[in-house]
Amino acid sequence: MLVVNGLIGAGIFGLPSGAYALAGEYSIFIYGFCALLMLPVILCFAELGSYFRGTGGPIRYGTLAFGTFIGFQGGWLYYLARLISFSANTVLLTDSIAYFFTPAGIGTGRLATLALVCIGLSLVNVLGSLESIRSMTLVTIIKFAVLILLPICGFVVLGGDVTPSFDSPIPSTSDLGSAALLLIYAFVGFEGAVVPAGEAKTPERDMPLGLLFGLAVVTVLYMLIQLVSQAAIPNLADTKTPLLDVSASLFGELGAVVLMIGVVASVIANLIGSMFSATRVTYALALDGSLPGWFGKVHSRFLTPANSVVFFGISAFLLSSFGTFTVLAAMTVLSRLFLYIMSCAAIPKLRPQFREKGRFILKGGYAIPVLGTLACLWLMLQVSSQSIWMTAIFIAVGAGLFWLGRKQNNS
Repeated sequence: MLVVNGLIGAGIFGLPSGAYALAGEYSIFIYGFCALLMLPVILCFAELGSYFRGTGGPIRYGTLAFGTFIGFQGGWLYYLARLISFSANTVLLTDSIAYFFTPAGIGTGRLATLALVCIGLSLVNVLGSLESIRSMTLVTIIKFAVLILLPICGFVVLGGDVTPSFDSPIPSTSDLGSAALLLIYAFVGFEGAVVPAGEAKTPERDMPLGLLFGLAVVTVLYMLIQLVSQAAIPNLADTKTPLLDVSASLFGELGAVVLMIGVVASVIANLIGSMFSATRVTYALALDGSLPGWFGKVHSRFLTPANSVVFFGISAFLLSSFGTFTVLAAMTVLSRLFLYIMSCAAIPKLRPQFREKGRFILKGGYAIPVLGTLACLWLMLQVSSQSIWMTAIFIAVGAGLFWLGRKQNNS
């Protein structure tokens, strides 16, 4: 469930139109291609997750394999991925609200909506989010119910019309690559499941099964949703709210309202989880001396990492104000690709230490880590220059904060 919930965020509510714009009716195959690209990376995480008998994750892998600075960058990249994903999903939520209330998506109204979301969730995290985290169970159930019912009901209503004819020209290689980069956004997030992997009774068995089964379930669900979407909406490429339009087309206004409930539930669950976990990363890095002590300050009354929450909220608002969902989705993929490469590269360094300890060891020597690295490098080649320089700026900011934190810690 951790894997599936990590993979299925809010992206699937906004990705079908972008995928169709780039790859047309062939977009369903891009989902399968993305799953194959992520398979060796996921297998690497399965091995790494089986090494540790406590909480682990990429920060621990990088620190043990390559030292403190690389371990910090692993944590910073994880933080960036959460921050940018939060911003992308805030944009998606705003676009969805604008579907019913147009002023929320235009000019000052859009900025006000984005600000309300960022300020509201920041306030929740400062005041204490125990009840909010518990409520994620309910919104997760709503999210899954809506996503599963949509393709089932779509097949019932559309019947044989769901099957594509595949008589249109095959898109160009560059468009297919761009589609893969976009849809990879729907296949990242699984790394959150390996952080508590060592707390499982048998991580050497549980992590590979959980990761592979979760990947299979999600891939099938995504492909079914894409089939129904492109069959229900002829101009799918032109919409910002594809699944809302699909529901309205199939089931009328009531369908759009039900789907909107699913969008809100999914996005809110994702936003709460992203802000909660990401702000704890900067808090922990500050306590470790890798970030300035300001990030480690807690609220005197509520005992929450208030400064980390405020920094996250302001950064998320700025990103969501200046970026579209598609651009932000590409940025979060890029930051995660760096994280995945670091994790794949950690296996040759760490495997000799854990080989004799009954852990899950991949077959074929180091072929799978190499394949995982090559898949990530290929995806990086599809990234736009805008996403590259924006991500580079954030990485540079992280390096600067690391230097300040170390200097402050040593003074």
